[in-house]
Amino acid sequence: MHYNGVIDRYKKYLPVSDKTPVISLKEGNTPLIPALYLSKLLGEDLEVYLKYEGLNPTGSFKDRGMTVAISKACEEKVEAVICASTGNTSASAAAYAAKAGLKCIVLIPRGAIALGKLSQALIHGAVVLALDGNFDDALKLAREITDKHPIRLVNSLNPHRIEGQKTGSFEICDCLGEAPDFQVMPVGNAGNITAYWKGYKEYKDAGKISRLPKMLGFQAEGAAPIVRGHAIEKPQTLATAIRIGNPASWKMAEQARDESGGLIDMVSDDEIIEAYKILASKEGVFVEPASAASVAGLLKLHKQKYFSLKPKTQNLKPKIVCILTGHGLKDPDRAIKTIKEPKAVKANLKAVLKEIGY
Repeated sequence: MHYNGVIDRYKKYLPVSDKTPVISLKEGNTPLIPALYLSKLLGEDLEVYLKYEGLNPTGSFKDRGMTVAISKACEEKVEAVICASTGNTSASAAAYAAKAGLKCIVLIPRGAIALGKLSQALIHGAVVLALDGNFDDALKLAREITDKHPIRLVNSLNPHRIEGQKTGSFEICDCLGEAPDFQVMPVGNAGNITAYWKGYKEYKDAGKISRLPKMLGFQAEGAAPIVRGHAIEKPQTLATAIRIGNPASWKMAEQARDESGGLIDMVSDDEIIEAYKILASKEGVFVEPASAASVAGLLKLHKQKYFSLKPKTQNLKPKIVCILTGHGLKDPDRAIKTIKEPKAVKANLKAVLKEIGY
């Protein structure tokens, strides 16, 4: 059978009907990759998997929620959609709005968005405004605009976004045949950890799985309001996708943490870059820096012997799924800054053989 996107596959779990015009780019169905190097590195009889959301149509997990949000916006005949964004939401909103024939307005913090993401929003025809402020300022303005005008907000405050994003948890369970023991993920605006937890609970209620995972979320050290217990006025991290000082889904993220018996912690930019390089050089998976926060968190917990203190499930290897939220080409400048430039050699066989050790 042909795959037709998350609404088609999981329609009975989503707030859609036969009257909903489905706007899809065939998002979802992303691979769950066995992380052989990381599993061996942890050495605690664990199985680590990577849910590579960077292979969605616009290169991030946002497409799962956007297909539902834009489809519902079309059903409700709104004039336009708007979002505040650090990058991925703007790219996704612009693409799906273009597909639907809707006007898309994007508010971004000036100078704080990766070029790869900004280029996507612009090429899809969105009206992009760079504000003298941070993401939280942009979101505040977007909310004020939608309160007074026939424009739909498509940030994760829109419940249809959460509904679409929960399908990632369905796919993980469908692939493994059960929920993982642990799910590790980056936390920025906190909509994704909220969505995944909602999905796992719904699948358990439906009898699809028999247990729930512990939700392990990681913020960047310079943008860790949930960990620190207060909003961060000027969040700082090279992981631009999670550079958010006052998450919209803060309370729901804490609920996911507490109900699952998990945690929300933070990792440094150095730890993020270390994980970023490991994923690329050892697992063959190129992600944007924010995505690597999940693996940085995994490695931090391993050093703290977190997993060795947990009981095994039915004498089987505990399964850990790390969510990799966006593709590395979202932020090519960061990749270039963290690697050496190619060495220049003469265009002859002797020179090349010498450099490659033959």
